[in-house]
Formats: sequence, C-alpha cells, structure tokens
Amino acid sequence: MLKRPLAIAAIGMLAAASVATAQDHGMDHGMHGDHVMGATPVATEPGQSAFAAIQEVVDILTSDPRTDWSSVDIEGLRQHLIDMDNVTMRATVTRRSTDDGTTFIATSDDPGVTASIQRMVAAHAATMNGVNGWALTAETVPDGAALTARGNPDKIAALGFIGIMATGDHHQVHHLALAKGALPH
Repeated sequence: MLKRPLAIAAIGMLAAASVATAQDHGMDHGMHGDHVMGATPVATEPGQSAFAAIQEVVDILTSDPRTDWSSVDIEGLRQHLIDMDNVTMRATVTRRSTDDGTTFIATSDDPGVTASIQRMVAAHAATMNGVNGWALTAETVPDGAALTARGNPDKIAALGFIGIMATGDHHQVHHLALAKGALPH
C-alpha cells in the first residue's frame, strides 16, 4: 500500500524536475521549436577564419554609407591574412635567451612564408613596442626575422613568439583600415 503513494510522489518530482530543467537550462526554445516544427536550420559559421574576417569587414563596409569604394582594398586584407596564417602555421621558431630578454627567430625555407614573417614581425614590433611594459625590436635574418622581447621574462616565456605576435586588440582595427585602403602592409 505504501509503494503506490511513493511511486506517485516520485513521478510528481520527476515531472517537476523536467519542467524546471526545461525552464532553466538556457536552451533557445525558439530554435528548438523551429527544428521540431520542420523549419530549416540556418548555419552561422562562415567555415574558415580568414573568410570570416573578410566577410565581417565587407559587411561593415557595405553597411556604412560613407564607405569610399574607390579606395577599398579587400585583396590587400586577404594578403595580410595570408601573412598572418603563414606566420602562425608555417614559421619555424627557435628562442634564445639574452641577458635582458628573449629573442625569437622565425624562419622558413619557403620564400613566401619568409616574406610574411619579415613583414609581420617588423610591423608587430613597431606597433607593440612599449605596450605591456615590453621593449620589442625586430631585425631581418636569413630566411626570416628575429623578434627580441624585453620585459617580464616569465610572461614572455609563457606567451612565446606567437603569443607575443597575437597580443593586442589592434588587429581588428588594422584589418578594417587595410580593407579601406588606409594602411599599406
């Protein structure tokens, strides 16, 4: 006799828990409803990061009625993103400790990657020198570039070459300026 009231109570608690979970788990019920009702889901990812960066800039330029289309250079932005990809994915990096910092030597046996390294390291050192308490210098070396970073040695060691190269929130502004034809690279 006691089993039946316990079973009913258990079912009631499970039902209440299901309702609470459905209300609190943060799911977008509108999207779920569309899916259940047979609507076609919409993809939101553009598929590749360089493509996404270009798409974002094109959308910004298109939505701005002040855009001077005669100076827009989307190809210049694409070339810069190729440089970023080459440095991030294709450079070989070694490090050498100095008395007051670390020198990262980024090289490649591919002339296109070498050119990307030389452009990116020089530009980043000039832009970020003095930021975060770092002193950054760049120099061209055979098959690449050397980036010397002086400052907090633990932070520099932890970030490494690519962490230092990725530091700063200037990249997005720089990309938009490149696309507008405002900055050469």
